[in-house]
Amino acid sequence: MASVLLEKICKSFVPGKPVLNELSLEVKSGELFFLLGPSGCGKSTLLRILAGLEKQDSGRICFDGEEISALPPEKRQAAMMFQSYALWPHLTVFENIAFGLRILGISGQKLKDEVFSALEAVQLGDCAGRRVPSLSGGQQQRVALARALAVRPAVLLLDEPLSNLDARLRDTMRGEIVRICRERSQTAIYVTHDRQEALSMADRMAVLKDGRVSQCGSPRELYERPQNRFTGSFLGDINFIDGKIVDGKLDAGFGIFPLCGDPDNAGCGAIRPERIKLVDAAHRGAFAAKIVNGTFLGDCCEWICRVQDTELAVREYAPELRMTGDEVFLAFEDGFLMAME
Repeated sequence: MASVLLEKICKSFVPGKPVLNELSLEVKSGELFFLLGPSGCGKSTLLRILAGLEKQDSGRICFDGEEISALPPEKRQAAMMFQSYALWPHLTVFENIAFGLRILGISGQKLKDEVFSALEAVQLGDCAGRRVPSLSGGQQQRVALARALAVRPAVLLLDEPLSNLDARLRDTMRGEIVRICRERSQTAIYVTHDRQEALSMADRMAVLKDGRVSQCGSPRELYERPQNRFTGSFLGDINFIDGKIVDGKLDAGFGIFPLCGDPDNAGCGAIRPERIKLVDAAHRGAFAAKIVNGTFLGDCCEWICRVQDTELAVREYAPELRMTGDEVFLAFEDGFLMAME
């Protein structure tokens, strides 16, 4: 499977309003790579440029070191799975999957073998003769995936493929897509705005903002070590704590705490709610707080605690019974108070 290199990709549909602004990325061979960001950040446009369905204004695209920017879609060895699935309702499942193979000039027994290999990969080997309207939403999603896999693309492109499924089917298909990509060592680039989807599935991911890469790395790296406020807040709840930063420590007014990351360029500290612990008063680094609000979520409670003039979101798993107005003691988990721009 192919590695992918994007260098300084620019694209505007309206002059002076770039959708992609000198965006550069590198995807390794066999990697399941996610493009994550809010609506309008340019992620779907970038996927269409990779597929050859849109043309970038400038910049270049390479698959395995070979520039493919000028190639038409059918010669790029990239297959795209669309959000709407784009299946033909008047054709059987077999014919839907065979369509791309016929365009490539494949016929006879080889065509049959490739179609059934793709169907087996998505666990629909007994559905070849059925028509699309007779299939459930999850089955249609699998057929669309099988059609993209059947041509054995160097790069598989997935544009929010699970957005039309209910929550239970989405969870099932997340695992199926990861399994198939792993088994085939498939290079895949997956667009989504769903942070849980990206965090649970990706080998690596890039968070996009206004047509640029805000940060790129592994899911754990981006979640636990965001480099800026946008990445930190887009990937989940986070507390930003203002104060004075001196010698790599944050003076928050209610205590002085060591920072991880790059404190030289920091303007505040940041920490996830689950990295703030409810502790005894004698715990090292403990500070007093008052619960001002709480939400019970079953396996956890999300508390809003006030410390002097600062409000902190705290997530407590296997929560104890607490009430609004209770005095508590909190402590920052070592190594998780991040220096933030």
